[in-house]
Amino acid sequence: MKQLSDDLLIEAYEKALDLQLNDDFILLIEKEMTRRSLLKQPQQQYISYTQ
Repeated sequence: MKQLSDDLLIEAYEKALDLQLNDDFILLIEKEMTRRSLLKQPQQQYISYTQ
């Protein structure tokens, strides 16, 4: 993920949403976008797992 440019990451995120890809994959992209301050309002809800 860190090797992708911001533009490619945003494009991958939009395409993943359009194609309704796996929620875990979308969550992974959202977390990286949030880390880069590229995402203000996630489309998916973060799922917290307790172990």
